[in-house]
Parts: sequence; structure tokens; C-alpha cells
Amino acid sequence: MRSPSVLATLTRGVGAGLAGTAVMTAFQRLVEQPLTRRPDSHAPAEVAEALLPVHSASPAGRTRLNWVAHFGFGTVWGAGHALASRAGLRGQRAVHVVFALGYPADVLLATALGVYHPGRWSRQDWLVDVLDKYVALQATGFVHDRFLVPRR
Repeated sequence: MRSPSVLATLTRGVGAGLAGTAVMTAFQRLVEQPLTRRPDSHAPAEVAEALLPVHSASPAGRTRLNWVAHFGFGTVWGAGHALASRAGLRGQRAVHVVFALGYPADVLLATALGVYHPGRWSRQDWLVDVLDKYVALQATGFVHDRFLVPRR
């Protein structure tokens, strides 16, 4: 059986990343934020504005940009998982390798752009950030491996 093309691999990863981001968002809204009383984060929009020539002109525009960036960044995690899968990693091994590489890169990029200030974060801030992204990657891996990868 032939391996799927890189484009097919990335397309599956993007789909899994979108699904994983939807699960993370539901987790944030229904579990994490009610427990922590944390307001919505606009970090995705801030990172997008720092990286791209896009800027929101209104609160509604900022909210739209935040959602697009939120799901857009989730597709990057999905693509990473798909590439790990293509390299032969499956299941929890793939999830943990992608998380171990992706999470520090995520924090370093947002910090370098002045969006994150992890030196000022409380233990709860760290726990929330790690847990939310871990939930997203677990869901991404599950959807990818269970539904999107062709059976071998």
C-alpha cells in the first residue's frame, strides 16, 4: 500500500486540528473557564496581528480575528501530528512528541512577540495553558488516528 502524499497527510492533519481545537474550545467554555473564572483570551488575535498584516478595527472584528487565529493555530498542531504520524509515530507517542516540540515553540513565539509573559504567570496560569493545549492535542490525535488515517 502506498503512503498518502504530503498534501493528503497535511489535509488530514488540518482536519484533525480543527476538530481538536473545537474540543479544546468546548473544554475551555464548559469546564476550565467556569472553574477558573478566566475570561476569554485574545492571545490568538494578538499573535496573528504581530505576525501578519492584519488588524482588527472594532471589537467585533477582533473577536472574529481571534476565532480565525484560534482555529488556525489548531491546524498547525494538527499538521504537526499528521507529520509525526507520517514519520511512523502513532497514538500517545505521536501526541507526546508533538506536544513536547510544539508547546515550547508556542510559548516562545508568543513570548518573543510580546503576547505572553510567562515569567509573570501563576501556577494556575501555567496549568490552564498546558492543560488546554494538551486537551486540544489529545483530541487532535484521537480524531486523526481513529478517523482520518487510512487503515493499513
